[in-house]
Amino acid sequence: MLELDELWSFVLKKTNQVWIWIALCRKTRQVVAYTIGDRSEVTCRWLWESISPLYRIGHCFTDFWRAYQAVIPEEQHSAVGKEAGETTHVERWNNTLRQRLGRFVRKTLFFSKTFVMHESCLQLFLHRYNRECVIRFT
Repeated sequence: MLELDELWSFVLKKTNQVWIWIALCRKTRQVVAYTIGDRSEVTCRWLWESISPLYRIGHCFTDFWRAYQAVIPEEQHSAVGKEAGETTHVERWNNTLRQRLGRFVRKTLFFSKTFVMHESCLQLFLHRYNRECVIRFT
């Protein structure tokens, strides 16, 4: 089972919005795929296509954002509200990212000056986070 979500950040100035889309495995708590882009159906499709076929056959929980409903097959998808508790792990991951890396906080003095640095910092964080999950859940 996967939990999918997106979070807002920016590069250089707040008008340069960047959305980070995450697919998190519920069992291992590892991020199995991510993509960066806008908040469109196209970016959601990039995320879906970057998920390994082994994970793509499972069930997915998301919020009610319409892009998910357009991309994920209906029989594999459940759109739920936060009160249902089905996306708590990915929401917690979003909070962890914002706590550990100042450039992903909404109101901050830290920010990425280039998209390359923004993605590089995210990749380093993902690598370390996923490695810690392997240690924690083995």
